[in-house]
Amino acid sequence: MSTPGTLGRLPIIDIAPLLNSDPCDADKRAAIASALHSACVEYGFFYLNLQAYVDPSEPEELARLAKQFFALPEEEKDKLSLKNQDSARGYARLNENVTNGKADNHEGLDFYKPVEHPDKTKPVWGENQWPSSIPEFKDRYEKWVDKMKTLGSILMEAMSIGLGMTSEEWHDLRSQVDDSFWVMRVIGYPSLPNDHDGFSCGAHKDYGCLTFLYADPTPSALQVFLQRPGAVDQSKSGLPSEQGQEEGVWINADPIPGCVVCNIGEMWEIWTDGLYRSTLHRVVHRGSNYRVSIPFFFEPNFDAIIKPLPVMARIRSKGGSDAVKVKSTGREPVIYGDFLVSKVGNNFATDRKGKYD
Repeated sequence: MSTPGTLGRLPIIDIAPLLNSDPCDADKRAAIASALHSACVEYGFFYLNLQAYVDPSEPEELARLAKQFFALPEEEKDKLSLKNQDSARGYARLNENVTNGKADNHEGLDFYKPVEHPDKTKPVWGENQWPSSIPEFKDRYEKWVDKMKTLGSILMEAMSIGLGMTSEEWHDLRSQVDDSFWVMRVIGYPSLPNDHDGFSCGAHKDYGCLTFLYADPTPSALQVFLQRPGAVDQSKSGLPSEQGQEEGVWINADPIPGCVVCNIGEMWEIWTDGLYRSTLHRVVHRGSNYRVSIPFFFEPNFDAIIKPLPVMARIRSKGGSDAVKVKSTGREPVIYGDFLVSKVGNNFATDRKGKYD
């Protein structure tokens, strides 16, 4: 059962009907496609109920292994330092990641799609670094990668239906993501110090395709900004405004058992001429525990050319509420790999400019 969103809570979408092709479930699949479309238009963020797809013990085990890694001595973690490879794959120390010119209060271990003929002198073209001191780490995480890649394909097809694409148009879109240049991060968040002038992770929009986020049960950490004209954020957090002049509210996206949080990235903005919008989000972890999150980024192929989809012309011609929300990006087509490299190249820059700036 899927649950619509409200101003204070994101929609929850159960993917169970998408996991089979039984003709009897056709109406349910259509309803899920419609729910995804509404969630992308109105929120850009939603929960995916994966109970029919993933045993809850799997991501819980990933979180346990992540905490085991982050508990290692710093010199042990530094053996996987980003500088060993392409400055993208590997371990980043606490406060090494930068967003909006400020250090983020987290540490992380980053993995990317393996490439042929790796070359660590080329951006994002090195080799993944796995913690050898935790033997089962690599196997468990690679299995998760496989599941999230499959989930990405399933969701993309459902989204194409919700958007009103033809089967031929879906075939063309699928050819842009069928060799996804995926990214996975394993992130550790200690409690935010009272005197820290930044955030656990500053406000940003994801720049790829789809993000599937599993996080441990820590509440009141992930925050999502919902654009709502006329709404005034009444947050008493004392945090600076990170949404500029946009009107809306920050809400908590607390973990829900059996679900991952999903959000759309900037590539969907381009594909849909702004109908689907990538949404600002941030992490503010002030609890006493050590928080772990595992975002998986289902991205286009490295050489995919991203430009508005043909279906957008039909949506404009039909009129209605969706047509009103379509805003031409005015952008030239983007080669995803070039776009990715331009972002990741600033991720850990010494000039304090981060990948989301």
